[in-house]
Order: sequence, then C-alpha cells, then structure tokens
Amino acid sequence: MNKILVSLFSVFIFCSVQAQYAGYSAVKDINSFRQQFATASQKLNSLQSDFTQEKDLSMLSEKIISKGKFWFKKENKVRMEYNHPFSYLMIMNGSNIYIKDGQKENRVSTSSNKLFQQINNIVVDCVRGTAFSNKDFKFNVFENTSNFLIELTPVVKNLQSIFKNINVIIDKKDFTVAGIKMIEPSGDYTNINFINKILNPNLADALFTNQ
Repeated sequence: MNKILVSLFSVFIFCSVQAQYAGYSAVKDINSFRQQFATASQKLNSLQSDFTQEKDLSMLSEKIISKGKFWFKKENKVRMEYNHPFSYLMIMNGSNIYIKDGQKENRVSTSSNKLFQQINNIVVDCVRGTAFSNKDFKFNVFENTSNFLIELTPVVKNLQSIFKNINVIIDKKDFTVAGIKMIEPSGDYTNINFINKILNPNLADALFTNQ
C-alpha cells in the first residue's frame, strides 16, 4: 500500500508572499477569474497532451526527467502513460486506480481509503478546473502576461504531511492546465509540464480501462 502511495505522489508531486513567484502579481479580481475559469472548464470535455516531468530530490545531484502521454475525459477519467526513460502506466476511472509498473500491477479503490480519494480529487480538480471547490485546500491566484498561477495550500493534516503546496499553471489563451508543481514539506518537488495539447478529442472509454 505504501508503495502505491509513493507512486501516486511521484506522478502528481508555485502564495501568499508575492516575491516567491518572479514575474507574477496577485490577481485583483478573484471572482472574475473564477467565473472565467469555470466557464472555460465547462467547455472542456476531454484533453490529450504530451508531458514532461521533472523530479527534484535533495538526495540526488541530478533531476529525474521523464516523458509520456496524458489523457483526460469528463467527469473523472485520467490516463497517464510514461514511455521514457521507463514504462509506467496509471489509470484513474471514477473511484478505481490501476497502476502498472513493468510486470507488476496494482488496483486500488479510493472509496476504501480517504487519502487515495483526496489524491484522486486533486488530480481531477487540477485538470477540469474545479480546484476552487476542494475544501482540503486554501488558494491564492497570481498572473503574468501569459499564465495564471493557482497556489493550493493544504489545510488538512494528512495532506500537509505530504504537500507544502501545489501550484497549478493555467494558460490564459484557453484556461487549460499548462503545468502542475507539487512541493513536498522537505522542499523536494515534482513539476509536470503539458505540451502539444489537443482540446476535446474523441476519446474512447476503453482508453481508461486496463484491458
């Protein structure tokens, strides 16, 4: 069980002090931003993209760089497939999580584990634009000329032990997620950038099963 949790945090692992985010300033009209964000999110039924993941660990001198493909389909289907430098698959479909690491497979139901359920909600909220409704976090919003930055800070103890904060970068052109940075209390972080995005592709439900 612990290994599965570590795997999830590795996959999905920038605020109240403006100086922490160079080039960003605080959004003055939060309500207007939330309305625009919600309107754009309602139009997003599916998403396909490539991604690059950068993991920075204090125990390692070099960052770990991984690449792969990402798919999302409303309401809560996610497929994340790593293809470089290793093969790794994670599928989230409703309350079910499937992980394949090489020849090893794991299946987890979030309905039986609150922490898994919270992690599942974080992932889906970040992609479909419902992060503001997640009561497990407080938020601040910043902007520069091309992006918004939503800083999510956990307010519940079990998440505070895992994340210092989660920063979601939103592209101003289409209000889709451009990146997610998850910062651990130790300062280690995982940064995922989404590129070559295709909005509302026709995705078969079978893509989100382990068959």
